[in-house]
Amino acid sequence: MSGAQIVLSTLQLVLAGIGIGILMAAPIGPVNILVIQRAVSRGFWGGLAAGIGAVVGDGLLAAIALFSVSAISDMMHAYADWIQFIGGGLLIAFGVALLFAPPAMITPLGEKSHLGEHAGIIPQTFFLTVTNPGAILGMAAMIGGFSALIGGINYIEALLLLAAVMGGSLLWWLGLSELIATIRHKLTEGRLRLINRIAGSVLFAFGVILVGQGLLAYAG
Repeated sequence: MSGAQIVLSTLQLVLAGIGIGILMAAPIGPVNILVIQRAVSRGFWGGLAAGIGAVVGDGLLAAIALFSVSAISDMMHAYADWIQFIGGGLLIAFGVALLFAPPAMITPLGEKSHLGEHAGIIPQTFFLTVTNPGAILGMAAMIGGFSALIGGINYIEALLLLAAVMGGSLLWWLGLSELIATIRHKLTEGRLRLINRIAGSVLFAFGVILVGQGLLAYAG
């Protein structure tokens, strides 16, 4: 069977794409940490804005894997070390910023906001996603493995799978943002300070590891 030719197969293709999207988004890493912190300080829409950046980033990586966009793929491989350095530098910068951030809710409890107010967060998680070597390799492995398993997919199926992957990623960030927004009223100033310090330390550590790995690879 070459792909989704009947309704059931199309449903399976969509479910597989949603699963890939969730699997790419769910592991605790820099983007999850940043989404949680943004949801804590800004509420549901702040967390979702951070998640949308990751969705767009996952979509770009999935599109490269699905459509074999050779020019972009070759460039990412050619500049892999620089991409790793940039990603590590961004994580270090975000980590330091959070370590010194005041323990305050930018969007106070009970105050309504909308997605547009937090749009500036979207590029942050987008760049964190597309400069994360783990995300790049993970998406390529999942998409490549799935395509090989079902014997390849055509252009229409690839578009459907891409939409499903982004949908799965979005579902994860919607759920996480809603969860944090629901419990944020329990956070005191001391807890906010602790969350900022933990989030900042984790992001800083991830950044140092990425930069360190890049330096070792460059020296080797």
